[in-house]
Amino acid sequence: MDQNVKAAVFDLDGTLADTSRDLIRAANSCLAGVSGKFGSGPLDPGQDAATAFAGGRAMIRLGLTRLGSAWSETEVDSLYLEFLAQYADAIDLETVLYPGVAEALGRLAERGYARAVCTNKPEALALELLGRLGILDRFGAVLGADSLPVRKPDPEHLFETIRRVGGSPRQSVLVGDTSNDRETARRAGIPCILVTFGPNGSGVQQLEPEGLLDSFEDLPRLVDSVIRADRNSGTGS
Repeated sequence: MDQNVKAAVFDLDGTLADTSRDLIRAANSCLAGVSGKFGSGPLDPGQDAATAFAGGRAMIRLGLTRLGSAWSETEVDSLYLEFLAQYADAIDLETVLYPGVAEALGRLAERGYARAVCTNKPEALALELLGRLGILDRFGAVLGADSLPVRKPDPEHLFETIRRVGGSPRQSVLVGDTSNDRETARRAGIPCILVTFGPNGSGVQQLEPEGLLDSFEDLPRLVDSVIRADRNSGTGS
């Protein structure tokens, strides 16, 4: 690990791309056998994006609850496997990068930052989606929920991602969108930037991240500022 290599680590869903509609479509499809004639499904793309970004099991639990099903975690696990199959077959029908992502990644590279993805999406699906979105080659490492025996918010998931790109935790930042990302960074002693253009909007300010990102145009400057402040405070790992 090179103590001089700076690293910017990104969550995927809800941070780099709005994947909510494709995630919700897959969840509704796997719930079809439970819902019967429940219209288009128990989950709503316009209202349930925050749940979509919390993961497949979170969507399934919410969907089963809305259907009035007395569900168990065993049933959730079974439906989750079906969800993954449904999602893999239609992973990018409506998924889009947030504006300015590709440009921001390029500017970070110019500033000497290694870039990586640390997501709780299964690794194969993360690689497939990043490839289809045309930005896979911008990252030196992509670690998913099944890449290690642990996953976020366990800090080892983040630490290993930083190691894979040769970075230093003392010069790294995690960019995410949820309380799970905030908790991961807190446990790792690494500064966190949360985006404000997700379903939680400016409400992520309540999580007290080191930085708030309103637009990817501001990302390189904000990453520099947050890492500099963290090092000056002496709290970096």
